[in-house]
Amino acid sequence: QVQLVESGGGLVQPGGSLRLSCAASGIVFRFYALGWYRQAPGEQRELAAYITSRNITNYPDSVKDRFTISRDNAENTVYLQMNSLNPEDTAVYYCNAVNDYSRRSYWGQGTQVTVSS
Repeated sequence: QVQLVESGGGLVQPGGSLRLSCAASGIVFRFYALGWYRQAPGEQRELAAYITSRNITNYPDSVKDRFTISRDNAENTVYLQMNSLNPEDTAVYYCNAVNDYSRRSYWGQGTQVTVSS
């Protein structure tokens, strides 16, 4: 059974930082591209960060230079370091894994990030 379990969300003040983690089980982690997506209330889910199985990263302009995605294949975990957070970053953050070959996709349950003073 495949599981992606996010953690690390919470309430943070504007300008603060958070580090999200997503622990995977039931997949051969190193063969997956990994992404963090976010969904604010009333909005569509959008990409926050992406890392391929070869460690190539991609970020939308809205988070570039503030967010950093990384992966630890030995620990089957992907991370999202978020700095200089602002209220527009408030959303549920979801972890996603896509197999390089089959393109099968898995999602975590999400973790809430709230940026507010």
